[in-house]
Amino acid sequence: MATPREPDALLTGGPRDDTPFNAEDSAMVELEIEGLIHRYITTHQRRDMDGRSLAVYRYDGVVRPPNHPKGAEPRDGGDRPAPGAPSR
Repeated sequence: MATPREPDALLTGGPRDDTPFNAEDSAMVELEIEGLIHRYITTHQRRDMDGRSLAVYRYDGVVRPPNHPKGAEPRDGGDRPAPGAPSR
């Protein structure tokens, strides 16, 4: 039986903000959540969590998968602040 590996990366922003995971040196991570594809891109940043230095993956936005019905995706991409809103 395989032993789960400890997380080596952290998702930042988007629907899975501050979620640790095992990246296995991937350049990009795509997650399907409620029928939409959410992308996270690797950065050169590291963040300490529970005594470990984790690679940071930044939220890059949402896309519809092929053949997905129009209108199910937020017009603003789902994670961009409204015009004039303060940035985080």
